[in-house]
Amino acid sequence: QVQLVESGGGLVQAGDSLTLSCANSGHTAGNYAMGWFRQAPGKEREFVAVISFSGSSKYYADSVKFRFTISRDNAKNTVYLQMNSLKPEDTAVYYCAARTRYNRNYDTPGDYGYWGQGTQVTVSS
Repeated sequence: QVQLVESGGGLVQAGDSLTLSCANSGHTAGNYAMGWFRQAPGKEREFVAVISFSGSSKYYADSVKFRFTISRDNAKNTVYLQMNSLKPEDTAVYYCAARTRYNRNYDTPGDYGYWGQGTQVTVSS
């Protein structure tokens, strides 16, 4: 079983940096690509970034490209999201997820079968 637990969220000012972590504390590691999504109040969940199991492939939403970096340490069963130059519009609950299906595209929440509980990121102006 895969159990994802996010951490690292908090309240920061615009321009600050923050690193989120997502640890798989379950008994099953799995060879999953891992994604980060976010959801702001009143908005749909949106794709942020994804990383392949090997770490060789990474894709980002245009809104975070060149500011956010996704990485992983498979020995620690942990995925990271380094967020730099944060903006108020980055405020959201951030979720990590394991991609268990390849029916659509990597930015589609429906392709992800395991989700964490989310961590709040608030960026003040």
